[in-house]
Amino acid sequence: MQRRKFIRTAGVGGVAVAAASTLAAPAIAQSMPDLNWRMTSSFPKSLDTLWGDAELFSKIVSEMTDGKFKIRTFAAGEIVPGLQVLDAVQNGTVEMGHTASYYFYGKDPTFALGTVVPFGLNTRQMDAWLIQGGGEALLNDFYKSYNVYAVTCGNTCAQMGGWFRKEIKTVDDLKGLKFRIAGMAGEMLAKLGVVPQQLAGGDIYPALEKGTIDAAEWVGPYDDQKLGFSKIAPNYYYPGWWEGNASIQCMTNLEKWNSLPKMYQAVIRAAGAQANTWMQAKYDADNPKALRELVGAGTKLLPFSQPILEASFVAANDVYAEINAKNANFKKVYDSQMAFRKDEVLWFRVAENTFDNFMARQSAAGKL
Repeated sequence: MQRRKFIRTAGVGGVAVAAASTLAAPAIAQSMPDLNWRMTSSFPKSLDTLWGDAELFSKIVSEMTDGKFKIRTFAAGEIVPGLQVLDAVQNGTVEMGHTASYYFYGKDPTFALGTVVPFGLNTRQMDAWLIQGGGEALLNDFYKSYNVYAVTCGNTCAQMGGWFRKEIKTVDDLKGLKFRIAGMAGEMLAKLGVVPQQLAGGDIYPALEKGTIDAAEWVGPYDDQKLGFSKIAPNYYYPGWWEGNASIQCMTNLEKWNSLPKMYQAVIRAAGAQANTWMQAKYDADNPKALRELVGAGTKLLPFSQPILEASFVAANDVYAEINAKNANFKKVYDSQMAFRKDEVLWFRVAENTFDNFMARQSAAGKL
């Protein structure tokens, strides 16, 4: 009898626990406020990976909060131009912005370190620095002076070197070249005679078509094919040494961020992490096919020469030294990132690169 009574009691208790668990999640959700926010992006809807990242982020936030926290997404130009996202978030025009922080290099070079700097980290190394190397905390300590809080929500992975009307064989070929390139890389290339131009994604094709610029870099084959650059500039160079990765941020107005319940802050971080993984996977899946199609249609795929890469590396280090000497914010974040880079590159030389280089040789030999 005692045993049967225990089983009956335990059964009732188990049902009660299950019922409590079932009720707990909706009860928590019901206690949270209903929010309807707006997020403006730096990217046009035609770029379904960059723009799709913003849409995915918003969808995840809504699903994780049972529809209590809704974020409406707006493409570049619908509320503000793509390069004014930071201003819109900072002054409260919108609650959130979806952007690449290096677009705001003109305000402070430190913004570049949130996305990528030339000859910096690759994609995995950037994620490691942000998550395990203290990078996210360092960046947000800087961002707070601009009244924003940021979470990483995407990465384009390593980028291409861009589209050129004529072949670039020597360092001298760069002199006088009007090149669409963002922020710090433009300053470095200026030391080699390039005339850098900063344009939002949707403005590049018209400028290239009209001859306002001689060359342009954007992301990689998948996006570049959509933007049609190959129709005007047939020479496609690699690698984009200025973007070994390109981290994307979802920025929140700092006052709005601080007013959020901790649960909603955790949801934003989780949505950012999932969107970050999704974007990387999508580019890695879509770029190979796009590159094959571009080359098949007549695009000339060309590597930057070793002398160009070496001259660019020297110019990059010169610019870093100049900025570090006068900008304490930049130096603090830069020192952390570059110390991390030193260890990461050493480690990648041992296993990652050895494996990748072997597989590349098998590909070149037609064995894959």
